[in-house]
Amino acid sequence: MKKSLIQFCQKLNIEHVGIAPVGPYKELEKILRDRVDKGYITGMEEKDLKKRTDPKEQMEDAASIIVCLFPYFTGNFENSNISKYTYSIDYHMIIKEKLEKIGEFFKAHIKGFSYKSFVDTGPLVDRYLAYLAGVGYFGLNNHIITDPYGSFVFIGYIINNYPFEEDKPLDKTCMRCGACIKKCPGGAILGGFKIDPRKCVSFITQKKEELTGEEIHILKKNNMVFGCDICQDICPHNQNIANTNMREFKTALIYTLKEEEISEMSNKAFKRIYGNRAFSWRGKKIIARNLHVLKRKDK
Repeated sequence: MKKSLIQFCQKLNIEHVGIAPVGPYKELEKILRDRVDKGYITGMEEKDLKKRTDPKEQMEDAASIIVCLFPYFTGNFENSNISKYTYSIDYHMIIKEKLEKIGEFFKAHIKGFSYKSFVDTGPLVDRYLAYLAGVGYFGLNNHIITDPYGSFVFIGYIINNYPFEEDKPLDKTCMRCGACIKKCPGGAILGGFKIDPRKCVSFITQKKEELTGEEIHILKKNNMVFGCDICQDICPHNQNIANTNMREFKTALIYTLKEEEISEMSNKAFKRIYGNRAFSWRGKKIIARNLHVLKRKDK
């Protein structure tokens, strides 16, 4: 069945697929507990660590986890003010459809097969699953890296009740040059594979609460209204990488949001025009706030 999985994924243009065990992940629990103790959390995370480290909390009869990577890099575009992962139609929609095709394929070929698919929405740590499944390795910025596509990859996974043969983690990490640590506008990358996400521009651009003076200062360093790509753009592993092999991430691209357009738009119009984009989940208000902050001349 593992061979059938790989072959079916190839038909869907999925080059990176592996199998992660169902845990529980004791090593990850220690890492997460340390983050909580140090305050390296944003409040967006699932608070119950058991749900983040034990797949059987999501599916009682889980026997394995199918992990797939989806490259999305389409090039570097001057004057873009949104993260590369938001250029295309919402990746949740694109990837969920592919994961469901995988699940339904095995439902038709394995008696009693059941599954649950997730795209950046479940409590499990998808990057850790990708590491366990051997489809990529960690960078100092905590991104998962692949050799052909660098770290510009989405992660999707399928918890299921079939014992697919497990893969092993790759025995490698990034080259640890430290460029991401030096260039991070907020100093969020601490070294030793540790991150303070509260200082990450990507988090700040999505923060619902009022921005502090320090956060505004950090935001003004980058000119991004949603997300941040600096630690990826300067990473040696992301130089001379291949563009995505997936058509869905190459079409209907948007690179820039303009204040004059967004400010004059009603919430209803924003949802109608941008509702199928990954940057729309926080709504017009947050995007408009960020655009306004960046326009202000005060430092």
